[in-house]
Amino acid sequence: MTDTTTETASFALTRPAHVDTAHLVVTDLALVSRYYREIIGLSLIEAQPSGEVLGVAGVPLLTLSTGGMIARAPRTAAGLFHTAFLVPNRTELAAWLAHAVHKGVHLDGASDHLVSEAIYLTDPEGNGIEIYRDRSPLEWTYLDDGTVKMATERLDLQALYNSARKDAWQGMAKGTAIGHIHLQVGDVPQADAFYRDVLGLKVMARYPGASFFATGGYHHHIAANVWNSRGATARADNMSGLSDYTLKFTDAAQLQTALSGLEKLEIDTRRTASGWSLKDPWGIGLTLAA
Repeated sequence: MTDTTTETASFALTRPAHVDTAHLVVTDLALVSRYYREIIGLSLIEAQPSGEVLGVAGVPLLTLSTGGMIARAPRTAAGLFHTAFLVPNRTELAAWLAHAVHKGVHLDGASDHLVSEAIYLTDPEGNGIEIYRDRSPLEWTYLDDGTVKMATERLDLQALYNSARKDAWQGMAKGTAIGHIHLQVGDVPQADAFYRDVLGLKVMARYPGASFFATGGYHHHIAANVWNSRGATARADNMSGLSDYTLKFTDAAQLQTALSGLEKLEIDTRRTASGWSLKDPWGIGLTLAA
């Protein structure tokens, strides 16, 4: 099986827009932080009593925050399906798997999606996590309409584990990033209307009950499904789980398309030091950053 290089794995991050960071609200900061550091392999970048910033090689990826009035989100609420951490290559995916096995980590599943190989698990407060590596885009199959062929096939975890290097695992490798974020929403056509028609992302694939959106031919930077959350309404402000995430634009024209779509529909958008902040139809915070 062909491995990918770090340069190829960063294809997701060189597109006109990509996911930059995510922010989770948790009830037990110490517990959840320890999980992302010891199990997922992130490192602590900044710590305050009410929150922490975690990342890889000094690059922030995940903010965790807490407070006194946080209510645990039900499984059927709109919000996070999983945060997907993209490792640089198959060697690093195997290294993480070996680490997880040695730690006795419970895995929720593993799949070969044709464009990627992915391992799934859940943090102590029910937030989904994906650890994955991309195959080279040269190995992907693009259809005539510009979408990409994806599937959910069995991933041979034993073979992946057997391929792992034998040296001690030192945490996530430099270059690891949030490759995509997968959301739970109340209605897929409404998600299409927002992420495709307003923000200007392209639908790259569809599964029953889910759409996958991206820029620049990536398989998906954002996904939205109703598998647990069909009919869900907007999130409460004090709800645990995904508070917000940042979509970083490297292409000014793509950013202007998104901003114009928001302005046309008079969607409430605030200019901040980080970018343009808003909420999607389910109350999930989103910052568009230049």
